[in-house]
Amino acid sequence: WLKDLGMEDPQVAKVLTEFPQILGYSLEDNVKPTVQFLKDLGIEDTQVAKVLAKRPQLFSLSLEENLQPTVQWLKALGLDDARVAK
Repeated sequence: WLKDLGMEDPQVAKVLTEFPQILGYSLEDNVKPTVQFLKDLGIEDTQVAKVLAKRPQLFSLSLEENLQPTVQWLKALGLDDARVAK
């Protein structure tokens, strides 16, 4: 599934090496919602793949308790989606 995002074999290997916990995560409950959240910020598939290859720990963060509040806080500071995505 990571390859469907556009990850190359070395990126997939890096994710699995640095964050093997992903193998125990539910694709439907953890992985896909995180990817969709990043896409909803305006990040393209290829960029999502790069972000997740560099920071696979994002999969471990709760959308409701961490990612969404952080994005809302950044927006409250005046950042738009494009700046938040960076």
